[in-house]
Amino acid sequence: MKTIINPNRSDWSTLLKRPTLTVDNIENTVNEIFNDVKRRGDKAVSKYTELFDGVILDSVIVTEDEIIQASKQVSGDLKNAIQIAKQNIETFHTAQKTDRISVQTTAGIKCWQEKRPIQKVGLYIPGGTAPLFSTVLMLAIPAQIAGCKEIVLCSPPNKEGKVANEILYAAQLCGVTKIIKVGGIQAIAGLTFGTQEIPQVYKIFGPGNQYVTVAKQLATKYGVAIDMPAGPSELLVVADDTANASYVASDLLSQAEHGADSQVILVSRSKPLLDAVQSEIQKQILELPRLEMAQKAIDNSKLIYVETDEIALDIINEYAPEHFIICTSNDDFYIDNISNAGSVFIGNYTPESAGDYASGTNHTLPTNGFSKAYSGVNLDSFTKSITFQKISKEGLLNIGNVIELMADAEGLQAHKNAVTLRLRDLKE
Repeated sequence: MKTIINPNRSDWSTLLKRPTLTVDNIENTVNEIFNDVKRRGDKAVSKYTELFDGVILDSVIVTEDEIIQASKQVSGDLKNAIQIAKQNIETFHTAQKTDRISVQTTAGIKCWQEKRPIQKVGLYIPGGTAPLFSTVLMLAIPAQIAGCKEIVLCSPPNKEGKVANEILYAAQLCGVTKIIKVGGIQAIAGLTFGTQEIPQVYKIFGPGNQYVTVAKQLATKYGVAIDMPAGPSELLVVADDTANASYVASDLLSQAEHGADSQVILVSRSKPLLDAVQSEIQKQILELPRLEMAQKAIDNSKLIYVETDEIALDIINEYAPEHFIICTSNDDFYIDNISNAGSVFIGNYTPESAGDYASGTNHTLPTNGFSKAYSGVNLDSFTKSITFQKISKEGLLNIGNVIELMADAEGLQAHKNAVTLRLRDLKE
């Protein structure tokens, strides 16, 4: 990791730039596959599954027997761990339910708001180098609590044409209604347009590589909503001499092992801590099975020394991290003043991986600075707010002239007439 001492504000944008891989033809590739899936449906999906995943499938739909057999392969200990995590995630997300909000704005005018579930949602679960069955819990559980009728899960098949056992077990445990063995751009395209085997959905959730991220963004052009434009994983830690350097290093590496394009940053007012963490990283990284991948991410990551908490906070809010760990003698300063972060972890004994798996919060979070404007996935992500209003005769008499004046000023005579006709009848 490169160490930077007291960086100038004018250099922050360059310093905090994500190591996003540049793929010149990525948008052209995504557009080409989308157009092909739109035109040829399952035949196109099959073509790209063979091309990218190296497997030919008779059907992409996971059968009940496959789910049963996969569940048998998951150890009892892991099943118990998944169920404990499920309970915590359910507890936290169930607590996010809100009641109808109802108010009388004027005598005779009642307005209220109710939340209704999105009927059809698609969940994208990466396979690849790390089948993320934990993401199944993070997406399917709030979808089920919200009351979504169709919960469609897409995940890429392996060379044997199977989806990871743990993904299938978690999916059936959490109420997924259909599991599809399709990954990458073709999965997002299938969920966008619908095919004979892949249902069309109204909103797509889940992380993925840059191709999947661009595909999700393209889906919005066809009227399908997405959770957020999430990309490679990232973590920023702010720590001082009260932090345990070994713990900090382990947290940084936990995100670095996600992929070569992940990024981790440590901000500190302590140069000795920066040195100690650097040393710990060099020791711990050698023990990781994903050493090569983690090393590439670490090479793109930074240790930043600043002189005050105020400067540190400014840098953090400018970076807007996906995950933010606070481990200082002045935790409350950061807790109270952080504006831009996906999820916050506080203290020596709150590792980021707790949020990834089992504490209860959601790990599907905005990356690449999008936490400046986006929230992480939560129960509201799977619902829509619908407003209602009911106006009595008294209410229309009270507000009618206001509507007439405003409509007339905007030159919308039909709007005015809709009120004028009613007022005339009431007054007569």
